[in-house]
Amino acid sequence: MSKIVTIYGGSGFVGRYIARRLAKQGWRIRVAVRRPNEAMHVKPYGVVGQVEPILCNIRDDASVRAAMQGVDAVVNCVGTFDARGKNNFDAVQHEGAERVARIAAEEGVARLVQISAIGADTQAASDYARSKGLGEEAVLGHFPSAVILRPSVIFGPEDGFFNRFAGMTRLGPVLPVVGAETKFQPVYVDDVAKAAVEGVEGRAAPGIYELGGPDVNSFRELMQQMLGVIRRRRLVINIPFVLAGPMAMLIEWAHMLSLGIVPRMITRDQVTSLREDNVVSEGARGFADLGITPVSLEAVLPDYLWRFRPSGQYSAIKESAKNLRT
Repeated sequence: MSKIVTIYGGSGFVGRYIARRLAKQGWRIRVAVRRPNEAMHVKPYGVVGQVEPILCNIRDDASVRAAMQGVDAVVNCVGTFDARGKNNFDAVQHEGAERVARIAAEEGVARLVQISAIGADTQAASDYARSKGLGEEAVLGHFPSAVILRPSVIFGPEDGFFNRFAGMTRLGPVLPVVGAETKFQPVYVDDVAKAAVEGVEGRAAPGIYELGGPDVNSFRELMQQMLGVIRRRRLVINIPFVLAGPMAMLIEWAHMLSLGIVPRMITRDQVTSLREDNVVSEGARGFADLGITPVSLEAVLPDYLWRFRPSGQYSAIKESAKNLRT
């Protein structure tokens, strides 16, 4: 009989890669999401009936329990960048994570994998990082054998990082960033999925793993690498933290007063997070302990950022044409 796993947030950026990999390993998968009708893209990851989106609200005990009954493993991928509303940092990343772990323990689930983030700390200055830290603490309190994965900034075709900044290059000759010298260790989304599968299948020892790619770069260096991939010249300008805080506050107010019409390009909490490097801690367990060799940025970025090049899909053809001799 095939084993069953529930992936909370399994239709999202990271969750869909985990679902795809587990489906290939023969697992039956429940993708627990708030809007199952918007998660139909996960169904083709397996054979008919193998991967099923189901309704679940991570803020409700009964809903979480119903999605979990009879499963062998649980993965919690649910996260948010929204500091306000019902699905805020604490409701989702602290209380939601606690709820999943508590009910998993009560239901006798064998294994639990929690997706967290580098920088998670109950004493962090950032509300996002603090809620992640409190979530980890609650998970280990209820489910001590849990595997907790802390990735750095995650990249991949559906990411909200490189796609976002590549899109901004179409707006003008300047690319503004906050924290240009802050260090990151970008990690490929499918490598995070591989790590999650190790936890689900019991090959990862319990505890915390920090996941970073093979390279550490400053924010500025990452933007310059991205610009090289999309064949655009832009001046990367650093916005000092002393200006970034008030600017983010104005953006938040404009977003709220416009009922969401004005995009929320950056928040005050993100400015706070950008004051700290986002890299794997010295001595932390990571990919090497899971037997995984992480993929580099340069091997993946061209595969999905080509659409931001001036000539898009025709860039390679035009470059090749220049080499033709008449």
